Amino acid sequence: MAAASMSSSPITQVSQHQVPIQSNLQPQLLTRLLLDLRGKRFSVDRETIMNLPESVLLCLFPNGLVLSRQSSAFSDGGENEEDEEVYGVDFDPDCFSYVLEFFRSASETFYGTATNPGLFAAQQHLLDGSPSDFGPAASQNPLLTKQAIIVLREELEYFAIPPTDGQALTDDNGIANQALLEIKRRCGQHIIEKRNIFTALQRNVHKENNVAEQHLIDMLCMSGFNRDDEWGYRAVEPSRCCISSIALVLLKTGIMHHPPGPNGERPVTIDYNQMATAQKLLLFWRKPARKCWWDGMEVDISQSEESSQIIKLWARRVWTLELSLV
Repeated sequence: MAAASMSSSPITQVSQHQVPIQSNLQPQLLTRLLLDLRGKRFSVDRETIMNLPESVLLCLFPNGLVLSRQSSAFSDGGENEEDEEVYGVDFDPDCFSYVLEFFRSASETFYGTATNPGLFAAQQHLLDGSPSDFGPAASQNPLLTKQAIIVLREELEYFAIPPTDGQALTDDNGIANQALLEIKRRCGQHIIEKRNIFTALQRNVHKENNVAEQHLIDMLCMSGFNRDDEWGYRAVEPSRCCISSIALVLLKTGIMHHPPGPNGERPVTIDYNQMATAQKLLLFWRKPARKCWWDGMEVDISQSEESSQIIKLWARRVWTLELSLV
């Protein structure tokens, strides 16, 4: 049988100009996202979103981060091309403001502004370093070229065991009466007022004699936290027995910027022991680590001029530790 001609081949028989070019099918990348966080709107640029901690992004976008227009009306060249889609997000707006402001301030301090040079300009010469015992060449050390931020979050669910006086009850549908709701509210307020970051974990260390947990506290306190630090933001989630907390601190990298010299120079030195400790935190860069434990205690939730009201309170705490580079 004679070989088929090239013109009859199913692969080549359709000429290229006959294939329609659908250039407008490519999703349009967004330069800014308009977010609605429980009724409060934020307009955030794409770079800022991408610099946020992975654990925070998972809370903001549990179904995945969207960086392109989702409606066909925005990609057909129609009248709505300049409109913005609003993405509803179930996240505390005040917590989001706290994170955005901290990251903005950290970035400006490190990279500088139009009027004030940042720390990065003064430590440029450190990038010419050679390989050392602490890692590869300096130019490959992200702690020299980026601002590192330690992100520590706590998700706390609390469970109050009411007294057996028969007043705090639930109905047949499991709905709490006013007495039980008041107990839950007061327990939440009691926990909110305990703002010290490490108190609960230190209590667990003493109870369980857990050496690993003590090492965690020591490492965090060597890297930027103080042992008496409080949560940067802490609030009860609406209509839930859940408290969300977050603390952000700049990582102590060992890079020390000294006061300007007589000729205006800004000397910079490195504490290599501190740098070695800081490099351990790179394990948590874009890789959040979580720890969960139960905490039980008896608390007095009585208010002024009331008789003592002791409640057994259980809390399930989930800590998330992460490092962000801005």
